[in-house]
Amino acid sequence: MSLLDMLQDQLSGEPAAQVSQRIGVDQAAGQKAIGAALPALMAALAGNARGKEGASKLAQALDKDHDGSILDDLPAFLSRGDTRDGESILKHALGARRPAVESEVAKQTGLDLKSVSGLLPLLAPLVMGALGRQKQQQGLDPGGLSSMLAGEGNRAKEMAPGALGLLGSLLDDEGDGLDAGDVADAGKRFLGGLMGRRK
Repeated sequence: MSLLDMLQDQLSGEPAAQVSQRIGVDQAAGQKAIGAALPALMAALAGNARGKEGASKLAQALDKDHDGSILDDLPAFLSRGDTRDGESILKHALGARRPAVESEVAKQTGLDLKSVSGLLPLLAPLVMGALGRQKQQQGLDPGGLSSMLAGEGNRAKEMAPGALGLLGSLLDDEGDGLDAGDVADAGKRFLGGLMGRRK
């Protein structure tokens, strides 16, 4: 089972109800929104962490701040209402692409942009937590982490076929195969920010 499938399973039932309440929609709409947002977030992480430098920085960020314990008590996390960590992750993972991601998720789900903008910072720490736990459990080095994320990026496309153009842009800044410039720009923008935000 992919990390995306695992997160989708964990964010069903009561957690989905909590998320839905937080963003002001009914549970069916909230579950649909989760299913659209998770692939976009995972694709962004996969795209930004491709290449040796990006994968190394992601590995360091996961070791420092994301051990997966956030997944042990989802109701407690979702009830706290603190989205600062999620906003920070989104700032570095999506940057200027965040409005496009929010617009696509809104299009796929029928939700308004306000609801979607409240959803993404709730989910971002959970995606990072899942990556951190997987890294620990499998003893992944940066290369292994990069390979695992490549598979998750492919799974993201399978889960959200209606958003292939968006997911492709998240996996590759230029849409033509990731090159050294993409790695340097995206990796430094996202992963460098993660490493520096808790000094």
